[in-house]
Amino acid sequence: MHVAGDGAGGLRAFALTAGQAGDAPQAADLLTPLLAPARQVLADTAYDSDALRTQIAETGAVAVIPPRPNRLQPPHLDPLTYRDRNQVERRINRLNQFRPIATRYDKLADSYAAFVQLRAITLYLI
Repeated sequence: MHVAGDGAGGLRAFALTAGQAGDAPQAADLLTPLLAPARQVLADTAYDSDALRTQIAETGAVAVIPPRPNRLQPPHLDPLTYRDRNQVERRINRLNQFRPIATRYDKLADSYAAFVQLRAITLYLI
C-alpha cells in the first residue's frame, strides 16, 4: 500500500500494488492531484528518483527525500524538515491497528481498499 498524506497527518490518497512493485513509479500517479497546493513533498528513501524529483520541482514544491546510498551526487536534504514525515508514518500505523488491514485476509483488492477507506474515514472523524 502506498499512501499520500497532508501536513496534518491525514490520509489524502492511497494505491494498492503487488508486493514486488517498486515504490517510486507509484508515487508519480499518487501525487499528481496533490502537488498543486503542496509546498513540500516528504517521502522515504524508496521514493528517491530523478523523475519524481523533476515532477515535484515542476510544480514549485521542494522534494524532501533522503537520497539513496548509491547516488554519486546526492541532493541536499534538510533533516529538520524531514522530521515532519513521522506524521504520515503515525497515520499508517493507525491504519494498521485495524485488524482487517494489518492481517490482509481479503483476497480481493477491492475489499481491502474498502477497509482502508473505512478506516481512513473513522480516523478523520476522530
